[in-house]
Amino acid sequence: MLTLRIILLSLLIASSTVLHVMPLFAVALIKALLPSKRLRLACNTLLTGIAESWIAVNSRLWDRYTRTPVTVREEATLVRDGHYLVLANHQSWVDIVVLQKVFNRRIPFMRFFLKSQLFWVPLLGLAWWALDFPFMSRHTPKQIAKRPELAGRDIEATRRACEKFREIPVSIMNFVEGTRFTAAKHAKQGEPYRHLLKPKSGGVAFVLDAMGEGLDAILDVTIAYPGGSPTLLDLLADRIPEVRVRVRQREIPEHILRGDYQNDRAFRAQFQQWMNGLWQEKDADMAALLAGGKDDRATQAST
Repeated sequence: MLTLRIILLSLLIASSTVLHVMPLFAVALIKALLPSKRLRLACNTLLTGIAESWIAVNSRLWDRYTRTPVTVREEATLVRDGHYLVLANHQSWVDIVVLQKVFNRRIPFMRFFLKSQLFWVPLLGLAWWALDFPFMSRHTPKQIAKRPELAGRDIEATRRACEKFREIPVSIMNFVEGTRFTAAKHAKQGEPYRHLLKPKSGGVAFVLDAMGEGLDAILDVTIAYPGGSPTLLDLLADRIPEVRVRVRQREIPEHILRGDYQNDRAFRAQFQQWMNGLWQEKDADMAALLAGGKDDRATQAST
């Protein structure tokens, strides 16, 4: 019975993916051929509408075929036509589904910085390309040591992406830890966080530098799974007892927008100190979410 359930849900998700990716790709090709910038921007609205419909279908499948509640404590005023930087902790691929369920059609469509290899994922790679998701090379320190010119390529890719994002409502998503949390990775890092890995400040700094005052606010999102970190298979099998989320809206400090992270060592240290402060608060939020307890301000996420 469980196997049949997983097969059925997988087929429904795959069917929805095909039905949405094909028109996405068609509109993206038309957009690429249009000579007018105004018409190309109009295509962005259509592309976003298709993507939001895709997410809404997935969220309805979550509600219909699982008993997993998503409880959200929200301290933010959300608008659909703004520009946000969304920062979140990362434990599972389920995080992305949770973020989409919580924010779909409530803030501008979220775009992620993706590894360049993900472009070749069947159907999804085309969808991400059509939606202007930035693809990053993510060179290793060893590769950069051999070829120093590689160090600046991701920075330049970030700048190009952010130039596009200035022209449209957008939410730029960043998993600041750079990788999914595991007990082994946490043990290797040691202190100072109980429930998180250390934040990597570079990507956040480059987005803030490229977008400047074009960003309205930061949405600081903490995702907790009281039953343990799940897999996508756990979601399909209805094995996630609960998801708890806290959303804090944060203003961007003026001094954070006025420095050179790459070349100014003092500013880089100041920026990292600011990020570490955010992460200390997030670690406390994680502890509170995992501990549970009734909170009258918490609500159930709806599609």
